[in-house]
Parts: sequence; C-alpha cells; structure tokens
Amino acid sequence: MSKIEEIKKEFEEVTERLKNPDQISDSQRFGELSKKRSELEDVVKKIDQYEKIKKELKENKELAEGDGELAELAKEELKSLKDKKEELKKQLKRLIIQREEKKSQKQEGVSADSVIMEIRAGAGGDEASLFSGDLFNMYSRFIDDKGWKSRILNKNKADIGGFKSITFKLKGKGIFNDLKYEGGVHRVQRVPETEKSGRIHTSTVSVAVLPEPDKKTKIEIDPQDLRIDTYRASGPGGQYVNTRDSAVRITHKPTGVVVSSQNERSQNQNKENAMSILKAKILEHRQKKIREKQEKKRRSQIGEAKRSQKIRTYNYLQDRVTDHRIEKSWHNLEEVLNGNLSKIITALKRAEEKEKYGSIEID
Repeated sequence: MSKIEEIKKEFEEVTERLKNPDQISDSQRFGELSKKRSELEDVVKKIDQYEKIKKELKENKELAEGDGELAELAKEELKSLKDKKEELKKQLKRLIIQREEKKSQKQEGVSADSVIMEIRAGAGGDEASLFSGDLFNMYSRFIDDKGWKSRILNKNKADIGGFKSITFKLKGKGIFNDLKYEGGVHRVQRVPETEKSGRIHTSTVSVAVLPEPDKKTKIEIDPQDLRIDTYRASGPGGQYVNTRDSAVRITHKPTGVVVSSQNERSQNQNKENAMSILKAKILEHRQKKIREKQEKKRRSQIGEAKRSQKIRTYNYLQDRVTDHRIEKSWHNLEEVLNGNLSKIITALKRAEEKEKYGSIEID
C-alpha cells in the first residue's frame, strides 16, 4: 500500500469512528480523534488536488494527440498542468514528511513544543566562553522574534564574560522542529580583542537541543538512583552569590548523567530545574540507545566540542556563516548573530526534506 492509500484509508477510518461518538471511550479520546482527522484532512485535500491535476493531464494528453483547434489548446495547457503537478507533488511530499515526523515524535514520547538547550564552551579558552555568550544572545533574539517563552535553568559565567555553560528551557509551537538543527559544534574564527599580533583564533562551542517528554510520557526515576548534592551558588571569579547552600547537583547513577542548577535562590526551585534537565537527558539517552540498535553509526549531537566535529563556522574576517551539513554560506554575520536565523533554518529544512523525498513514492 502506498503512502497516499495509507493516508486515505486512515482518514476514512477516523471519520467513521467519529460518526459514532457513543462508541468512543471518553471526551479526551474524542478530542484526539478530532484533531487527528483535522490533520489528515489537510493531507487528503492536497491528495485530491493532486489526483484532479493528474486526471486533467491525462485528458489533455489524449486531446493533444488529435487534430484541430482543440488539440492545439490541449498542447498549450500541458506545460502548465505539468508544472502544477510537480508543485503539488512537492507540497504533498512535504506534508507527508511532516506527518511522519509527528508520528515519530509521538512514538518517542517527545514534545515538539518544549525543549531544553545547553550551550557549552569547548576548545579555545576565554574566546570559547565569549562566543558561548554570543550564541546565547543570538538564540535569545531569535526566540523573542518568534514570541516563544524562555527561562534560564542554570548558568556558569566566565570571568572574562560570556559563559562556560548555560542551560535554558524554551516553550513554543513546533519549537523543536526549528531548533533541532542547532545541535552540534559551532566554530568561530576571529581575532580576539586581546590579541595584539592580529592572529586569528579558532574556538568551538557545543550546543545540545533536548526535546522534553510529552504529557503522556512518564520518565520514572528511582530516588535511590540519584545522588543529590547541595552547595553555595557562585558567580564569576568564584565569589558566592548568596549565603545558603541553594545550588543543586544531581547525579543519575545508572547513566552517569550529571546536571546542576544554581540560578534560583530557592533550593527547591533549583532541584526542580535540575530534575527537568535530567528527565530530558535521560529521554535523549533512551532515544540514543534505540537509534544505536537501528543504525550502527550515529554521531553524538553534542560531541566533545573538538574542532573537527563542526556543523557551522562563523568567520568574522570574511563576514560569513557557513553550514557544513549543506555546504551553504551566508554573508552579513552581524545580522545572523542578531537573531536572523530563519533563512538558515529554512535552508536546512528544505535540504532535509529533499533528502527524504526519495523514500516517498508518488506516481
């Protein structure tokens, strides 16, 4: 059964079920089925348009084989119909890909509307910390422009400025589907302000984008598997920022995952923040194990922040940003660092869709 036949059949089955609401267990299930039908309906409408164009194209081809004025008109119409068919095919494939992604996220138990991002300085010392701050500012502006909500969970400021690491939580419709492309190692090439000889420095910063569990997914954590340490929160230079042991560090013994939070004055709030980070990391840990079974080779998202594991380079001297996954560059670096990421994300989405097109057969 083709994808189109599968979708049409599923749409018919859901529609039939909704015709008999008395047979649906509860109002929540009814709501879920209604939402599913609405999503399927968008794809089915596009399928109907595509099949209508296919029918018109066939009819015009038959007419074009004849003689006379009608045949000439049919020949003129053929090119326009072929173009419409190809455009509808692209749109249809895109909708199917988006639907497959939603199904995959549902199976994995992740939310597309809530993520935890972690930015961590890698190779390059102070320059890496400064660039961590630049990336955080870039994402903050992008998030503000989108109207998404953000909250810092943990930050470790560097003495010179920027961050050794910063972790923050984001909420917004479809946020993971935009930000997932940011996960990996970001490389910066520039002359530091303290560099008197004008020598270019290369530094790296790693970014992790972790989707949070959805409402239905329960991450069960046995309290006995946790080691919880409290300590006094500190700022740049090591000075303490409050007088109580409010900062929290949690170690999950089975996986070795360590998370911390010191951004809040309340120990309970810091513990809550740390548990949010831990649940997202454990979910990512589970997904990684599943994927490792499915594929022998999988590159880790955050890696070890080595210079060779780069996904993107920000070259200040050439005023250029290059994404190495799609081998595409954009000029006006300042504009990108001011939060204008949409053109880069769109290009990455289109490249991913094009790569997936091959697995979807539409005649």
